[in-house]
Amino acid sequence: MASPGVALLEKGTAAALNLANVLYEKKNGLAYVTVNRPKVLNALNTPTWKDLRTAFEDARDDLTIRGAILTGAGDKAFIAGADIGELAQVTAFEAEQSSRFGQEALDLVENLGKPVVAAVNGFALGGGCETAMACTIRVAVDGGSCGGPSVCRPDRQIVAE
Repeated sequence: MASPGVALLEKGTAAALNLANVLYEKKNGLAYVTVNRPKVLNALNTPTWKDLRTAFEDARDDLTIRGAILTGAGDKAFIAGADIGELAQVTAFEAEQSSRFGQEALDLVENLGKPVVAAVNGFALGGGCETAMACTIRVAVDGGSCGGPSVCRPDRQIVAE
C-alpha cells in the first residue's frame, strides 16, 4: 500500500497527487481511496475533505478508471464522523462553511458517473455514515455499523408507553 501523502499511479497518468490524509492508488481500472487517520478513527477534518475531493476529482476525470473503492485505514472505523477537535476550534460560520464543503465532496462521490463502493470496515458514524450513503453500494465486514448522532435534551424526558 502507498505511504501517506503519496499516490501510486498507473503508467501514463498525471503526476502524483499531494494528499496528506488519504491514500490513493489506481490499479487495473479501479481507484482505491483510503481515509488514513486511524488514530482518530478516520475522523473527517478540513484537510481530509480536501484530499477526498482531490482523489475523487482525479478518479472522475481519468478515463481509464471505471470505478472506485472507498475505505478507512485500520480495523476499527470506516469513518467515525466529523473531527470534533477541529469543530471545537471554529466559529459557527466556519463550521457551516466546513459542512457545506463536506457536502460538496459527498455530492461529487454520489454523482461521480462511475460506481463507488464503500468498504465499511468498522464504525461509520455521523459524517462517516453520510459518506457511505453517498457511495453507489455499501459492503460491510461483520461488526461494521452505520449510525448517526442522537441528542437528548436534559429538559425533556422520553417515556416509553
